Amino acid sequence: MSLDASGGFRGGDVLGDAFYPLFRWLFDPEGDFVADVERKLAQARMAVTVELYLSRALAVGALVGLCLWALGTLLGYGLFALGFVTAESLSLGARIPNETLLELVLAAKVPAAIALTGVVLGTLGFAGGFGALVAIPYSRASARKREINMLLSDAVSFMYALSVGGLNQLEILEAMAKAEDTYGEVAREFQSVVQETEYFGTDYRTAIRNQAMETPSDELSQFLTDMLSIINSGGDLERFLDDKKDKHMRTAKQQQELTLETLELFGEMYMTLSLFPLLLIIILVIMSMLGDADEMLLYGTVYGLIPLTGAGFLVLVSTVKQDEPGDGFLSPSDSSARLEETRKEGLFHLGFVERFVGEFSAFDRIKSREGTYRTKVLLRRPHLFFRDNPLHTLALSVPAAVVLVAVAVASGSAPLSWDGMVDQPIWGTFVWVYVPAYVVGVPLAAFHTWNVRSRGAVVGKLSDTLRKLSSANDTGLTLLESVRTVADTSSGKLADEFDVMYGKVNYGMSLREALVEFNNKYHIPRLARTVKLITKAQEASSQITDVLTTAAQASENQDDIDRERTSRTRMQIVIILMTYLTLLAVMAILKTQFLDVMAGLTEQTGSGGGSDVGGGPDFGGGVDSDLLSVLFFHAVTLQAILSGFISGYIRDADIVSGVKFSVVLLTVALGTWMVVG
Repeated sequence: MSLDASGGFRGGDVLGDAFYPLFRWLFDPEGDFVADVERKLAQARMAVTVELYLSRALAVGALVGLCLWALGTLLGYGLFALGFVTAESLSLGARIPNETLLELVLAAKVPAAIALTGVVLGTLGFAGGFGALVAIPYSRASARKREINMLLSDAVSFMYALSVGGLNQLEILEAMAKAEDTYGEVAREFQSVVQETEYFGTDYRTAIRNQAMETPSDELSQFLTDMLSIINSGGDLERFLDDKKDKHMRTAKQQQELTLETLELFGEMYMTLSLFPLLLIIILVIMSMLGDADEMLLYGTVYGLIPLTGAGFLVLVSTVKQDEPGDGFLSPSDSSARLEETRKEGLFHLGFVERFVGEFSAFDRIKSREGTYRTKVLLRRPHLFFRDNPLHTLALSVPAAVVLVAVAVASGSAPLSWDGMVDQPIWGTFVWVYVPAYVVGVPLAAFHTWNVRSRGAVVGKLSDTLRKLSSANDTGLTLLESVRTVADTSSGKLADEFDVMYGKVNYGMSLREALVEFNNKYHIPRLARTVKLITKAQEASSQITDVLTTAAQASENQDDIDRERTSRTRMQIVIILMTYLTLLAVMAILKTQFLDVMAGLTEQTGSGGGSDVGGGPDFGGGVDSDLLSVLFFHAVTLQAILSGFISGYIRDADIVSGVKFSVVLLTVALGTWMVVG
């Protein structure tokens, strides 16, 4: 079975109907728990009734519990049958004076233990299955709340710009509902208002009130409530939206400040957590010198604890770090066929010509020649293709890495056993870890960084350009003439794109479609919100000075947030990198000044006849310096990879951004160990 769009299971209606009596017996349909789940289902926009959903959850819990009960019973029986657990090992913990009763209890010990194992696992299975399904609407509602709060500032700016552009209350609601490609979950909240008005005959005031009570975001609920009071009192909606725009811009900055403070706390936590495996390794090494250490603990610390610590911290950061919602593409509901096909354009889609292939042979020839032309362009300038699609480098780098490792294995130069790795720690690790990391990571990091910088160059001067557009439009120029004026008097990538837009309009394309194509070329969410605002406003009038000013204010607010984020996260990255360098230095010193010295003393003791002064312990005799050197090297290598990915994610909320940090830290680790190892 699999989840459907409503959050239930396909075929789940049968299970839901079967377990509905159990739902009625366990839960009060008017109780707080059922009401809370019903509210979360509505907030998560899951189209299923609470009775059916909880009945499905009970069914899933029962099925999982039944499976784990059977598994637990078989597991308990197997433990006794194979002798891992015996009846004598089960202590009763009490004295039974009656011999007959004692014999019965002793005879029932094994069946009772088997049954108890099944019951415990079955109970855990039921709780896990039921709880996991119940948690889905809570998780989805929380994710929607987060996205709404992040986009609300820009959405209010969009509504204010529409109000300035002359749209009335209903038109603003409808425009907001149609802006799903830009404002995501905020637009879906307004879709509910519009749909309730259109299809259920509800007046829009009541629809707004209902949505204010149903939305998962408290901020949006307060906004809708305040908006309703303005509408009911006949107040100035434009002034209200202007005030709310300023308020939510301040709120966005405050939320960013809170997030950065939390990340600073996490940075201090990471400094402590990342040093814990190092301290544990030192303790285990000392214990091994005394001959009282389990070697598996060292393996577990290096290959288990270090990756788990880094991965856990990465998950922890992801719960706080706010990645920008949306993919940045615009797809207006009333867009032309050409615009729709252009958005699909890619490596295996040739754009608008695909729409006519098969109708006439001429279009088939056009497609063939277009494909040939694009292939030639790709082969002539592959670096530009990989700049625009950095992840496509994996199609070449991953096979190349596999081939290089396979060649090393076939030639016998790569160690194939653990003993071989211990004999050649640096070379073996270089072949199995560093070669794939460099072959895959270096091109990916280079082209991803180039991609980010080339796309960032477009929004780098966006605020200033919007101010120039507003000033030009204020002099009486149309929006198209303002675009041409700004393009002629400015420099940079954005000015070049304005030149292209002006040329497209001169050749017959509408300015709206030219703006949308420009946006989809770079697909940056921040740029998409600006273009959406301008394209919607220019449909009503070409004199949109106030709209452009609002767009400039929103862009400047985002610039302030980005500058603060870059400045504060830079300190977190420095902390993480310095923590790693400290760990590397300690490991190197431990290797050169401790392990090597102890290994030398052990050799001297062995050559001197192995005398044991005073009958004390064989201090240092249990140290395998070669094995520990491999474990130390692997520890700093794993830590380099994890620290790099964590640094990149904290900086840009993008896991691929951490590849360049990982490559640099791996290089430092390799260079250090080539000196000390």
